[in-house]
Amino acid sequence: MASVVCCAAVEFRPGLENVPVAESAVCHIDGATGSLLYRGYAIEDLVRHSNFLETTHLLIWGELPGVRELQDFENDVYTHRRIKFRIRDVMKCFPESGHPMDALQASAAALGLFYSRRVLDDPLYIRQAVVRLVAKIPTMVAAFQLIRKGLDPIRPRDDLSYAANFLYMLSEKEPEPLAARVLDACLILHAEHSLNASTFSARVTASTLTDPYAVVASAVGTLAGPLHGGANEDVLDMLDEIGSPDRVEPFLDQCLARKRRIAGFGHRVYRVKDPRARILQELAERLFACYGSDATYDLAHLLEEKVEERLAGKGVYANVDFYSGLVYRRLGIPADLFTPVFAIARVAGWLAHWKEQLGANRIFRPSQIYTGVDPRPWPPRRELGAAGAAAG
Repeated sequence: MASVVCCAAVEFRPGLENVPVAESAVCHIDGATGSLLYRGYAIEDLVRHSNFLETTHLLIWGELPGVRELQDFENDVYTHRRIKFRIRDVMKCFPESGHPMDALQASAAALGLFYSRRVLDDPLYIRQAVVRLVAKIPTMVAAFQLIRKGLDPIRPRDDLSYAANFLYMLSEKEPEPLAARVLDACLILHAEHSLNASTFSARVTASTLTDPYAVVASAVGTLAGPLHGGANEDVLDMLDEIGSPDRVEPFLDQCLARKRRIAGFGHRVYRVKDPRARILQELAERLFACYGSDATYDLAHLLEEKVEERLAGKGVYANVDFYSGLVYRRLGIPADLFTPVFAIARVAGWLAHWKEQLGANRIFRPSQIYTGVDPRPWPPRRELGAAGAAAG
């Protein structure tokens, strides 16, 4: 009997590795040179000259906004930060032991119950959805952080910048300008990174023409997986495990001997140091120069030097996660909020890809390579009964 198989010419690539599935003008990465562009602008220039909301506008609508256009967008975001009390009440029912990413996914989906109209050909609806998601996601992250501690959420302040307001909602203390500026830069760095797993998830969900709240919720759920988000927490755990400078080389020897992954190093795309890691290292040094040194940073810097000595020839360098956890911890952000902060930033990229997907939509329907059994006849009833009796 002939086997049922796909054509031999079809190449199977697990995880769709290097298989183009979309055309996009949002982001360009050159892994060989360490170049990262948002809509043609270098990430270094965006961190130096822009802010997160301007970068968000650029990603979603394709061009830098004019002065008045940016002011209007910022004002819209600032005045839509509050969340409905029913959403807060739902969040109060979440278990205190629940992970903030699970709380964020549920809360993002809940927004769709209040705001979804699915009029995806209406530019006003698209703008309102962008504003609400960009404005409310940080509020929900901060709200759950306090709710799980038995405290009421802190009301957002319209007079604070995007990053400063988030830090304020975590502690009810207005942050220093440097702290707010550093967090804003971190959000720019994490806002977009081409067709990674969560962005692909967002585009697949968007291709069904569901609402943008479901798109963001699906992307959050994908980011929550340990193979995507959370690596910066692993870096801090690793540095704690190393403990002291004299343990760096023995730890590295052990990792290489056992082929153990070194948290914060290596990337599927970059074969040089991640440009975001370079910028984050500079931000960390600015923070520590202002607020005091951090022995863990010195340990991280030494580890990076030793890894480069051993593995640079294989294209293994520090990635964005290596220094981001150190920066977030210095800003007073709890470790299990690191990935939700990533999500706050990446909402910009997810929505940019959502809007782009709507422009030339075709629902995703990949094929598969069948590996099951050959066609077989249905067994006679008595044989089926005997097999069932034997199994019982």
